[in-house]
Amino acid sequence: MKKVDTLILGAGAAGLMCAIEVARRGRRVLIIDHARKAGEKIRISGGGRCNFTNLDIQPDRFLSQNPRFALSALKRYTQWDFIDRVATAGIAYHEKTLGQLFCDGSSQQIIDMLLDDLAAAGGEIALNCSIENVSKDGNFIADLSIGQVRADSLVVATGGKSIPKMGATGIGYKLAQQFGLTLTETRPALVPLTFAHQVLAETAPLAGSSVFARVSCNNASFDEGFLFTHRGLSGPSILQISSYWRDGDKLDVDLHPSADLVAALKARRDTRGRVGLQASLTEFLPKSLAGLIVANSGLSGNLADQSDAKLSALGALIHNWQVSPVGSEGYRKAEVTLGGVDTDMLDARTMQAKSVDGLYFIGEVVDVTGWLGGYNFQWAWSSGWAAGQVA
Repeated sequence: MKKVDTLILGAGAAGLMCAIEVARRGRRVLIIDHARKAGEKIRISGGGRCNFTNLDIQPDRFLSQNPRFALSALKRYTQWDFIDRVATAGIAYHEKTLGQLFCDGSSQQIIDMLLDDLAAAGGEIALNCSIENVSKDGNFIADLSIGQVRADSLVVATGGKSIPKMGATGIGYKLAQQFGLTLTETRPALVPLTFAHQVLAETAPLAGSSVFARVSCNNASFDEGFLFTHRGLSGPSILQISSYWRDGDKLDVDLHPSADLVAALKARRDTRGRVGLQASLTEFLPKSLAGLIVANSGLSGNLADQSDAKLSALGALIHNWQVSPVGSEGYRKAEVTLGGVDTDMLDARTMQAKSVDGLYFIGEVVDVTGWLGGYNFQWAWSSGWAAGQVA
């Protein structure tokens, strides 16, 4: 039987970060993962360039039943700490938009940096390693495909249910329940939303069309890219709002939030009244979208034929389009899992289970979910670092 001080389940962002910190304290640490390579979600993130953090980390950009839970870890290990780490490793990066930081090169650079730090600190990693059983008799005993391991501390960094094709299983939730911890409801987040067949019959011709839109639901609102798909809606604004949307909710969509198109069309009516209504609208929106809006308005003719009331009705379809998705693309397309291990069960400073000494939960498996744009990686770095100081 192998004996270590700390066993970490999951070699993703949070697990690797924790393992490095544990090893730097001189502890014998083993981190395992069922995958052939470490950091697979890091590798595919950001289109292969890894959106590794955000310049504007704020606590209100994380969803949880206890929104204040994440504060301790986020304040003690900040985005600036991780940015310094990236810079020290010589990894070039850039801000893309809205504070989102990406590698200039490949996301593999972030993985290599973490693995190099782990090796330098003396940590051990085992890949292609599955978990068969975990128990506790004072120490934790893990029956693994590589043999039995005994550890003083056990850190669960197994992630959520998102992207099952990469091996996501939800085993972390099972371990939490096994040791008496409760879970909050889990569901896909940062995920495209889908329409019913009757709505798709209208929107199918728009697949591939995109605009900059404001999407609102349940007191949350995002001004970002908005994309029509063959199954519904996607794009950053939709991924963001999906964390707030629930079954039965309507989305309020402003398809042109940067300007009042009613006022713009009224002004053009005086100078370009002979232009067709759809052609006039195409100056502001994709042609296919403009055509659908005009068709749904029931209006026809040139711009000069439209009264103020008619243009106002048209504007409502543009600036206040209400649509009810019927579902989402599910975990297969979700970037993260919303919900997880109840934060009431954990110490916010250490990430240790309050009722089980030596048991820690970090990263996505915990009921803390960030916005799109590097927030979930920062939670992984911060929570992993916090547990790594004590585990």
